[in-house]
Amino acid sequence: MSKDAAKHHLTADASEERLDVFLTGAGIGLSRSQAQRLIEGGFVTVDGRRAKPSQRLEVGAGVTVTIPPPQPIDLAPEAIPLTIIYQDADILVVDKPAGMPVHPGPGHASGTLVNAVLALCPDLSGIGGALRPGIVHRLDKERSGLILVAKNDRAHQSLSRQLKERQVEKSYLAAVHGIPRPPEGVIEGAIARHPIHRKKMAIVAGGKAAETRYRTLQRLGDFALLEAQPVTGRTHQIRVHLASIGHPILGDAIYGKRSPHLARQFLHAHRIEFDLPSGGRRVQFSSPLPPDLEAALTSLREGIPSG
Repeated sequence: MSKDAAKHHLTADASEERLDVFLTGAGIGLSRSQAQRLIEGGFVTVDGRRAKPSQRLEVGAGVTVTIPPPQPIDLAPEAIPLTIIYQDADILVVDKPAGMPVHPGPGHASGTLVNAVLALCPDLSGIGGALRPGIVHRLDKERSGLILVAKNDRAHQSLSRQLKERQVEKSYLAAVHGIPRPPEGVIEGAIARHPIHRKKMAIVAGGKAAETRYRTLQRLGDFALLEAQPVTGRTHQIRVHLASIGHPILGDAIYGKRSPHLARQFLHAHRIEFDLPSGGRRVQFSSPLPPDLEAALTSLREGIPSG
């Protein structure tokens, strides 16, 4: 084992607790899935013997956890300009431009947010997964706005926990077809993969519970500018929910239709609020609308026909 590996010696203080659950609450910065991977990889022993994630512990059992150093990855750092809203020793808050993929995938092995962040933070490799170093939540390629990046495992664990416990508040700006009635409200509808069109999500009985709050900020003729706050974090949640009440997002060709006003969907990650991993201070950051969305708003205000 590398000399850079971290080793923790722990003692079980409760009977019949699962090993993976014990490690998650042991204060060493592991999520349950991370604990399970370490156990299955042979990096955890109970009284000197390998164990399974489901093993029940006896009071006083000695648990040794060896956390290997982050694995090197093949992603190349790239000097891509980024707008950094905030950074400290633990995190970055980045204002991502539309068109930039967050992490590598089919068709975009480079030019991603991860490549750009690696040029700023070379030690990011492996934090949160080899292909998504530092990334703790999604923001689609065509979406603009704020995204959080963790610089170390402790910060990644803190932000992941806050997201899971719904302590991270995210707000989006969306221009939609029509004027919502009432002007503000809550949309609830379980979301799952569309039963026929497999590239789409839909409100489906038996799907994952989802809730979105919305508030009308401005009427724009036959359109409206909304603030949308996803209480849950399902794939395509805001798009599916707004389309379900008859107000699809402007430019959303999947859940609505294309628009002459702009070449992408009018959905911008405008504001984010969370607790800093170090010290727990509550902070809030915001991002202004980028020029293409501002231009679309101007054309809507001027009443240019939507076709």
